[in-house]
Amino acid sequence: MATIEVKVEINATEDKVWEIISDIDNEPKFWKGTKNVKNISKNDNVIHREVTIAFRDQKCLQEVTLEPKRKIDAKFTKGIINGSKTMTISTKENKTTLVTSWDMKLTGVMRMFTGVIKNHIKSGTEQAMQSIKEEAER
Repeated sequence: MATIEVKVEINATEDKVWEIISDIDNEPKFWKGTKNVKNISKNDNVIHREVTIAFRDQKCLQEVTLEPKRKIDAKFTKGIINGSKTMTISTKENKTTLVTSWDMKLTGVMRMFTGVIKNHIKSGTEQAMQSIKEEAER
């Protein structure tokens, strides 16, 4: 399994950061590796969706669980990525800390490219976190 963790401090309220990250239909705006999101079903705070990723327009299925103002857990259930991406928020002294953690592996023949793709995902995560920070601090 490849693990990645990226953390950013944001000069904005927890409410403002949550408003941005919990709008998961808007994910492609911040996450350049996500081309398209199509919701399949929703049951309370659990959304099943199909995500088209930038790598060769591959489609992955996800189960996303929203824990309001605390955490978003996206489990990859089918596709070339197996594992999860978790975003957590916490607040201290009028600053919100946003952490994105990946725990994933590639499936099939793509497994041999895990190192290269891990670096690509880390870079994309850093860029997404910076974009979220900029949006929240406006």
